[in-house]
Amino acid sequence: MRIRLGYVAIALGISQGSPNKTTTVLNLTKIKDKKDQLSKLRRLAEENLATQLRVMRYNAAHHIQVFRITSQLIPLATHPVAFGWDYCEDFRSELLAIGDIVKRHGLRVSAHPDHFTILNSPLEHVVEAALADLRYHVNLFEAMELGAESKLVLHVGGLYKDKVQSIERFKVIFQQLPDTIRERIIIENDDKSYTAKDVLTLCQEIKAPMVLDVHHDHCCNEGIHLEDILPEIFATWGSQIPKIHFSSARESANKRAHADHIAVDEFLRFLNIAKKCSRDFDVMIEAKEKDLALFSLMEKLKENSGVKVINEAEIEY
Repeated sequence: MRIRLGYVAIALGISQGSPNKTTTVLNLTKIKDKKDQLSKLRRLAEENLATQLRVMRYNAAHHIQVFRITSQLIPLATHPVAFGWDYCEDFRSELLAIGDIVKRHGLRVSAHPDHFTILNSPLEHVVEAALADLRYHVNLFEAMELGAESKLVLHVGGLYKDKVQSIERFKVIFQQLPDTIRERIIIENDDKSYTAKDVLTLCQEIKAPMVLDVHHDHCCNEGIHLEDILPEIFATWGSQIPKIHFSSARESANKRAHADHIAVDEFLRFLNIAKKCSRDFDVMIEAKEKDLALFSLMEKLKENSGVKVINEAEIEY
């Protein structure tokens, strides 16, 4: 069983490794001229894309093949202040350069649209905003010339006082999505409302891959044991390599908060469960220390006799 490790958005191991530079609408509207507003957004986007390219080169150099691209790459891209801005054309060469590294090194990239991207809202304007955000992400991946293997992680959304009806609304909207969006969506269990079992059942019905978040399962669980449903979760991926999210809880009153690093004993406990599936999978490390947490976990895993280290971000177990 081979497991590749990845991390989210920001590389702390290099200087200025955050491609998240943005601005607020309030600050942007203080600039009165529309052209000057767009010039500011272009400068921020140009800086973000240059940083993203450096981060991708860093990942490739350290054999990190799993990575989540920030949703803030093009600041305020879906806001009315940016209406009419063809950012993909403006930055065609930069986006193609990022995509070239991904393809040349066989990297697995994804994105996780923000929490306001809610498909199951009963409010039409909320769903419309979610669709605009999904189109933005698809635009970026298409401009990078990355196919449907580059996925978008979504939660089911809100409960709206009726879980059954809320899930039904998600199903209806999901089936109405354009193929270019729907084929990229993978669905994750959350830490408050929709359990791993809820999402598994949904994914089986709509034939979408499920991303298991192990920490969320600890926070939101109705008595189902992971070892009982993990084979079915992995099966939603068909012939694709499954991906999971892993984090440890911060030592605080808020059990949902992510710790800086990964507790190696918790990670090994999950590996022992997953081993029964006899299937390779990828792990997105969701720790505050990002790539540094990944490297720290790898160092701890080296001390376990059952772990064979393949490279800086891959093991066999």
